Amino acid sequence: MAEKSESKMKNVAVSRYGWLVLLLSFVFIAVIVNIFKIKYVEGAAWRELGRKETVKKDREVRPNRGNIYADDGRLLATSEPLYGVYMDFMSEGIKEDTLMKYVTPLSQALAKKFPDRNATQYKKVILDGWALSRRELAEIAKNKANGSDKKVRIRSRYVRIVRPDINYVELKELRTFPFFDQRSNRSGLFTEEKTMRKKPFGRLAGRTVGSIYKDIDQGGSSGIELKYDSLLKGVPGLKTRQRIQGKWIDVILEEPTDGYDVKTTLNVDIQDLAEKALYDKLVETKAESGVAIIMEVETGEIKAMTNLDRVSEGVYAEGKPNAFSYMSEPGSTFKTVSLMVALEDGVVTPNDSVYVGNGLFQYKGRVVRDHDWRKGQNRGYATIARGMYSSLNTVIAQMILKGYENDPKKYVQRIHDLGLTKKLEWDVPLEGREGTSYIRFPDDKYNPFSKTTLPWMSFGYETQVPPIYMLMFYNGIANNGKMIKPFLTKAIMKDGKIEEEFEAEVVNPMLSSEKTLHEVREILRGVVTDGTGKAVNSELFPIAGKTGTAMIAARGGYEGYFVSFCGYFPSDNPKYTCFVGIRRPVGSPSGGLMPGAVFKRIAEGIYMRNLVATPIKPVADTINSLIPVVKNGSLKNTEIVLDELDQDFTLAGGKADWIKTRLDTLSNAIVLEANNVSSEGLVPNVIGMGARDAIFLLENQGLKVRLVGAGKVRKQSLTAGSRLVKGSTITIELN
Repeated sequence: MAEKSESKMKNVAVSRYGWLVLLLSFVFIAVIVNIFKIKYVEGAAWRELGRKETVKKDREVRPNRGNIYADDGRLLATSEPLYGVYMDFMSEGIKEDTLMKYVTPLSQALAKKFPDRNATQYKKVILDGWALSRRELAEIAKNKANGSDKKVRIRSRYVRIVRPDINYVELKELRTFPFFDQRSNRSGLFTEEKTMRKKPFGRLAGRTVGSIYKDIDQGGSSGIELKYDSLLKGVPGLKTRQRIQGKWIDVILEEPTDGYDVKTTLNVDIQDLAEKALYDKLVETKAESGVAIIMEVETGEIKAMTNLDRVSEGVYAEGKPNAFSYMSEPGSTFKTVSLMVALEDGVVTPNDSVYVGNGLFQYKGRVVRDHDWRKGQNRGYATIARGMYSSLNTVIAQMILKGYENDPKKYVQRIHDLGLTKKLEWDVPLEGREGTSYIRFPDDKYNPFSKTTLPWMSFGYETQVPPIYMLMFYNGIANNGKMIKPFLTKAIMKDGKIEEEFEAEVVNPMLSSEKTLHEVREILRGVVTDGTGKAVNSELFPIAGKTGTAMIAARGGYEGYFVSFCGYFPSDNPKYTCFVGIRRPVGSPSGGLMPGAVFKRIAEGIYMRNLVATPIKPVADTINSLIPVVKNGSLKNTEIVLDELDQDFTLAGGKADWIKTRLDTLSNAIVLEANNVSSEGLVPNVIGMGARDAIFLLENQGLKVRLVGAGKVRKQSLTAGSRLVKGSTITIELN
């Protein structure tokens, strides 16, 4: 009986085991079938899906845009990666208790580093983001429970935490803050990288250097940035993004080729000097716009080019390329062209006389007037030289009529032969006829001479010559007759090595004979010493040049004036040529008093910085009466300098770290007074200080300093005594 029972149980076990084996066999077969199906039947589709989920191909790697440099290697424009800082509050790794534990110290750290918000405000942004994510998750769950496919707008995945974009150094520091020092899936921290174009010198030479579009991939939009965009932008690379263990990793397939660098001829110090001088005069004269160009005589290198347009009352900024786009009549600066042609052709000599009378000369029904004809004085006769000194239209008109009235084409051809109408390629992008001269022949098919064109053309009307051409012509006079094209691009570089270097193009190897050249140079010097350019004359060095005043053609008549001065210095050994033009100033137009004053300020500034080899010696009998000008600043350093100079001084009000100075005229002694320059949390007062002391004091208070000019501080952008926000930028202007 027991044996039967045992046998029965054994049969049941075998039966069950058989069914189990059979079932597993079916499962095994099903697995094999599915493996075959997935691998061979659906394999291509699954592999493609896998690639899509784990690999993202053909993503562009942006190259670094090339830099733009000044002549001494200082950066005028460079690319800097910046990062927008965000939090994804939907990140699965964020734990509420951990977030609440660290939100206060995190907010405090953020407020200390980025003080545009305080700790309470940062905390509110973070907690509001977290609360928003919980509401959005609850709404998603509710829709799912109700069987609704209504989509929920998710905003908590992209919450901006730090307002400004930050640089890489700041980002590294940010990742050490409480909570943000965890892995990104646990902190929710993520960044959006952008490439921004940075100009270390701000708006300096802004129009010439140019700008790029907001989307850097679109490249340059103006100036050198646009002209050399194809070189600066580089060649993009190629990468894939592969998901490994939950993280996306970039795999570079093809390295990008960074852009070439462009080295310009611009000099930062001269550019700054030119901009300030022109800006101040435009504000003073309430002018519409202005231009100043400084060129190195022998090399043709443009050391400064500033183009300022009025944007609002008393405010000017870089706008149009005025050096090229002032396509208007040049006025009396063109008289030098007529003078050179007439002297070279033997029409006159500098000492020949012309009848001027009361400053009115009638020719074929039109009257040529001198600028001071209203005085009614009868001058009688004036020499050609005197006509240039005093800028007499009557003298120049009669000079040209004497030589070319019967053959005006010869006069125009001589101007063309000088090279003043030669079409040149410039270093900045231009539109239409910008940057070209227009001096028509008598038989011009579309605009032939009138019966009075010749005399009016002789003193700068009925022509179009932009400032850059006038600069080039006067530089030819300064350069012993060799006229060369002004240029801005010195070299194309790669990895610090020069790939291509540029030199000035020779437009005319010899403008005239040496005799004519000498006579013209003597007359241009006389304009400054004994003529309309007297205001330009300097006690430091000789200057030569010519004033210009021209009415501006508009709507079939004339509206306002274009006043200019073009010349070179030192006139006995020229180093620089400069053109200054001011358009539609308010008040009595004067080429000497308006642009001439700007020219003189620029010339003397350059001379003092670059051309003085030895200090100017004071007159012997005045040495003892000279007292040095002492800037405000550090008491310790001031005492050291005054002791070395053996200069008497007195301390008023006891010792202090910082002092301000004044001169006691009764005792001829320098007085040093305590200067309470700053209090905790307030912007320091650095007016009257030198750059070194001002920068030390401001940066010590946590401010970023932008320096403009040289000398002592005359203006600061943040008001002294106002609340100090660390990390803010303050601009200090020195004179």
